[in-house]
Amino acid sequence: MNSYAVTEKNSRARAIAEPKSPLRNDFQRDRDRIIHSAAFRRLMYKTQVFVNHEGDMFRTRLSHSLEVAQISRGISRSMEINEDLAETIALAHDLGHTPFGHAGQDALNHCMKNYGGFEHNLQSLRVVDLLEKRYANFDGLNLTFESREGILKHCSLKNARLLGELGQRFIEKKQTSLEAQVVDLSDAIAYNMHDLDDGYRSNILDLDSLNEIEFFSECHDEVVSSGLIKDQQIVVNETIRLMTYRLIDDVTKTSLELIKTNKISDIKDVRNFGKNLVQFSEPLDIKLKGCQKKLRESLYTHNRIEMMSKKAHSVIESLFNYYINKTELVPDNYLIADNIERSVADYIAGMTDRFALKIFETIEK
Repeated sequence: MNSYAVTEKNSRARAIAEPKSPLRNDFQRDRDRIIHSAAFRRLMYKTQVFVNHEGDMFRTRLSHSLEVAQISRGISRSMEINEDLAETIALAHDLGHTPFGHAGQDALNHCMKNYGGFEHNLQSLRVVDLLEKRYANFDGLNLTFESREGILKHCSLKNARLLGELGQRFIEKKQTSLEAQVVDLSDAIAYNMHDLDDGYRSNILDLDSLNEIEFFSECHDEVVSSGLIKDQQIVVNETIRLMTYRLIDDVTKTSLELIKTNKISDIKDVRNFGKNLVQFSEPLDIKLKGCQKKLRESLYTHNRIEMMSKKAHSVIESLFNYYINKTELVPDNYLIADNIERSVADYIAGMTDRFALKIFETIEK
């Protein structure tokens, strides 16, 4: 690995010391703990864009996390940095997401506005630090500092001040590891590309609307010009695959050039650099923003999605009010003394779409 990668030698280790494993490095152990966690299994039934029961062809939080992990490993391998750490962060980055995607998060944040709010990145950290109950010697998963740091992609200054060493980078405006930065952009690549695909499969986006995106149109023309593909779905698949390749290739080359130009030699240089070193080139960044703009205008605000979002708000608010008044129904492992609101938020955030809907239908009868 390159000298600016995170390794076991420069790691800030675990909050609770543990004997080293003879079979796996610390970051591989982190990854395995995440994969075996209950929160990770529940991602299978949590929404990405379309509510889980809309159809089994659409992405869930689990399939999204696996795609982000795959892209992160590939970029990290090309940059010769820590693949295991990047994969770990990618697999854990959505553990704190509520049911019903961003609509569920917004609803729960609204419910918690007088009780500290709700941030899904901070919730992911709560899952791995506190809410998972698997080990005799500690709550949570006792992950390495670098894994926990990478999971906490965003954090308000108010909350950062409560997190000790982990929150210092937000206060001091320092950067996270290159591996965490890779996951950040891999997340952007994955969700933009698969939302285009899911939008097309749902018939909300057709080929004409996709071709209004400059980046899609360029790659589409290149795929079609081969003359080998007649099936339209395959053409769309190949177009999105080409777009994904171009983004991965671009971020790898651009980032390595930035590292070389700025003479980055170790992890301290990475953290002290004034901005992220893992970046798209300006032309590809503009093209990706064009994709995001189209998705906002034509997919995320589509009537079908808006209806699901309104239902999600109703379900989350009803569940919150229900459990606030029936705290005896909140499982003991979620209960925090003198903080019933946070306990209820933790419980609801951990629910799958279908479980939340099942409880909602029961209490509405």
